Amino acid sequence: MYKEKTMRFTDPDINNQVQVNPAWGIGIGILIIVLGVIAIARPLFASIASTLVFGWIFIIAGIIQMIYALQSRRDGHIAWKLIISVLYVLAGILIVANPLQGVLTLTLVLGITIFLQSALQVIMAFRMRPSQNWGWVLLSGIIGIILGIFIWSTWPFNADWIIGTWVGVNLSFDGIWILALSSGSRPAVKLI
Repeated sequence: MYKEKTMRFTDPDINNQVQVNPAWGIGIGILIIVLGVIAIARPLFASIASTLVFGWIFIIAGIIQMIYALQSRRDGHIAWKLIISVLYVLAGILIVANPLQGVLTLTLVLGITIFLQSALQVIMAFRMRPSQNWGWVLLSGIIGIILGIFIWSTWPFNADWIIGTWVGVNLSFDGIWILALSSGSRPAVKLI
């Protein structure tokens, strides 16, 4: 005897995000896979592009911090707030002015970030475990942890290409699990 039953995730927030419009998830998954393939094909370009993005983020964050410091000068500690904002701006300018040197630092930071993000992804996969396609999330997390460790172990020798390559691989696997989760989230699934 077959029953028609709606497949639900154990976490209601995940359930609502994925099942509201699976077409968006499929489109985003495909886009992330394409970006990952481009990064793998052009790793030095992806490394430099990532570094420049972080450099500009530092500059913008420093300017915002400076505005905040000036607007909150009545609260005190304006000198410390201004010093922090100047450090952000200077770090951003140094990275943007010489992105190849920034790639070294960014490679180490990215390795740590990929490792931590992937560890959280493994935890999320186990929270989703009874759901369909949770294994893709787990696989992506495990591969990300391995990539993070690999980046640490080869730093700084292959920093010029490794950041772009591994970002591409990580993006590709993230796109695959988003695509698998979204395509498997039909409102009604026939279960035994």
